[in-house]
Amino acid sequence: MDEVTGSLDGRGLRVTVVAARFNELVVRPLLGGATAALARCGVADQAVRVVWVPGSFELPLAAEAVAAGGDCDAIVALAAVVRGETPHFDYVAGEAARGLADVGRRHRVPIGFGVLTTATLEQALDRAGGKHGNRGEQAALVAVEMATVLRALRAVPGTGTP
Repeated sequence: MDEVTGSLDGRGLRVTVVAARFNELVVRPLLGGATAALARCGVADQAVRVVWVPGSFELPLAAEAVAAGGDCDAIVALAAVVRGETPHFDYVAGEAARGLADVGRRHRVPIGFGVLTTATLEQALDRAGGKHGNRGEQAALVAVEMATVLRALRAVPGTGTP
């Protein structure tokens, strides 16, 4: 049996974090968690770029531009969508998730999904370094591991992975 695995060794990786300014009170700590995790994985500070966009709905377009540029090994998407009184939440959260997944598959660039979807601001803060950890950190770790998985697959003959 042949197994392909990744690692959390981010040395040599170039990572872009795409972050939404809307709900910045939540997104800033997510960004802190993500950048700290990238540093622990050995991603050089100069190899990390942060791109700010207005909100969650704009994340896929920015991620598309980054991925199409070809100078990035992984993307980390960070945002907080808090449920309100209208169905706006469902559209924004769903389109952000679908759009980011599409970009990752189209360009074969892993995207760590750090888009919180919560019922309240308190729940979001709990997941941005509060009592439920930091989802920005987790998204960065996923991005690094998937980048190394894809790198390992490229080395396996017959995988069809460019």
